[in-house]
Amino acid sequence: MTRAEQEPGDRPQAPVDPEPVVHVLWLNGGLGCDGESVALTAATQPSIEEIVLGGLPGLPRIAMHWPFLDFECGPDSGADSFIEWWHKADRGELDPFVLVVEGSVPDETNKTEGYWCGFGTDPGTGQPVTTSEWLDRLAPKATAVLAVGTCAGYGGIHAMAGNPTGAMGVPDYLGWDWKSKDGIPIVVVPGCPVQPDNLSETILHLLYQVAGRAPAIDLDEALRPRWLFETTVHEGCDRAGYYEQDEFAERHGSPKCLVKLGCWGQVVKCNVPKRGWINGIGGCPNVGGICIACTMPGFPDKFMPFMEHPAGGNTPAPVRAVSGTAIRVLREIRVAR
Repeated sequence: MTRAEQEPGDRPQAPVDPEPVVHVLWLNGGLGCDGESVALTAATQPSIEEIVLGGLPGLPRIAMHWPFLDFECGPDSGADSFIEWWHKADRGELDPFVLVVEGSVPDETNKTEGYWCGFGTDPGTGQPVTTSEWLDRLAPKATAVLAVGTCAGYGGIHAMAGNPTGAMGVPDYLGWDWKSKDGIPIVVVPGCPVQPDNLSETILHLLYQVAGRAPAIDLDEALRPRWLFETTVHEGCDRAGYYEQDEFAERHGSPKCLVKLGCWGQVVKCNVPKRGWINGIGGCPNVGGICIACTMPGFPDKFMPFMEHPAGGNTPAPVRAVSGTAIRVLREIRVAR
């Protein structure tokens, strides 16, 4: 029997296209310390291994192009050419893909020569491709853009007064109202560094959203996931009870409220005291460190100095003392009823 004479059911079937792969391009070529990459390795709810290996129900297939993961691949050598995936995305050959940005974006226009930072080289010129150029090339083609850490979100340490780089966050560079080709706003997960599970949970939600299996991430006015940053540090702090009792630490090492030592927890949106740092353990005030507002736009300049003059230091001492007492009295009345 010839191939043409085979019954239709006997003929080889055309392969069924597998589910599209969602590529994740992790750009850590900005001004930063790789703190977010290090933090992600400590995530447990979920872990990065569960995300990359598809260990969660309904998760789309992932191809993670992340320097911390592709350790065997050099820029243009090794087991694979790491930077080639970026050029593929630039040529429009990767769709969908999520662009993750770590580190602040310097202003490459504020000098006459040289560059502040780059990521890989341009095969046509042999010159470094700057961080801002990658954003110009890839942001319009990306399904979503995720800014991880306070540097990528709001400029962070590198945007302090006097820094010559003119560093800024991704929203300042692309625009706070910017949306991807799929209509997704920039998503910011701040922290210096970011809390590990906050980052992995946001990546997970964003991947489900890209796959059409989750609603859009609800963002606050600072483009942070609202469910992670809707409460203040003080609301989740183990020391909040001491505040209500007007018992304040006068030195480090005390278990009491740290407000007089400079803690900004009453106004800062962050869930670290409630969530802990790794496996529910740790978190700045939980282990005796004041909140320095590292998840907030304007950090650090807007919240300095940290230790010399505590947050609220311009508020008269009697007012600070009464606030805790008033809360305690009101609750005592409520309990007595």
